[in-house]
Amino acid sequence: MDAAACIGCGACVASCKNASAMLFVSAKISQLALLPQGEPEAQKRSEDMVTKMDELGFGNCTNEAECEASCPKGIKIENIARMNREYLSAALKAK
Repeated sequence: MDAAACIGCGACVASCKNASAMLFVSAKISQLALLPQGEPEAQKRSEDMVTKMDELGFGNCTNEAECEASCPKGIKIENIARMNREYLSAALKAK
């Protein structure tokens, strides 16, 4: 539940050379995906949030962990892997 500590400050986006918002978005997806209350909408939530991030023109993760290093709350990039799994699962079930 460390992802719940995210304060949405945007330091992760500012430190990424691709202006990726993946750490922020993944923190929100992880926070809700790990709660039983978040399970019914987990797949739609991940699909919607990633789609919106793409629509807004944020870049993709470069795996350089600059976002993690700049995060004042210590959000880990492992949340991005969880987000990718949630998104892939949603995409596969939609087909």
